[in-house]
Amino acid sequence: MTNVDQSQPLLHQHGYEIQQFGTLRDLPIALNPKVRNESCALINQILADTIVLYHLYKKHHWLMRGHTFYQLHLLLDKHASEQIELIDTLGERVQTLGGVAIADPRHVAEVTKIQRPPNGVEEVPVMLSRLLEAHELIIQELRVAIDKTATSQDSGTNDLLVSQALRLHETQVWFLAEHLVDTPLVRS
Repeated sequence: MTNVDQSQPLLHQHGYEIQQFGTLRDLPIALNPKVRNESCALINQILADTIVLYHLYKKHHWLMRGHTFYQLHLLLDKHASEQIELIDTLGERVQTLGGVAIADPRHVAEVTKIQRPPNGVEEVPVMLSRLLEAHELIIQELRVAIDKTATSQDSGTNDLLVSQALRLHETQVWFLAEHLVDTPLVRS
């Protein structure tokens, strides 16, 4: 083989899974495998729902209409950016625990608990309500996972869920909910 041949990409490769979803690698992080497995399952559910929430944010960002278009367009894009960072952090935590992070969109669609929206455009308050309902579902999952990881002494996961995930979701709920308060725009 010549040097030129070695620089060619090896295309159309096929192989087998080296770690199946739902299994653990043994990593020396001084945490019981049963605890790590439970934490991975909890995080993967939150991760699947967060991935769907991210896509809802992008959809609603693009489809926003009306007199608050500009403000909501920017706000929803900001929230989407914050969610994508959280998605990466959650996925990396699953990997740190020795698990396999949920990632494939088809798998996410099978696992998510968030209802699928219609394919078209909804009214602005409906889109915002849909986002709030998705946040509430994830916050409920987070509170359960926070309690379980505290009990099992998985401090790393617990810290991530409290300080990053829960606080982000609560703040985003606050910002969205304020757009559904019925106050006059011009007169008081």
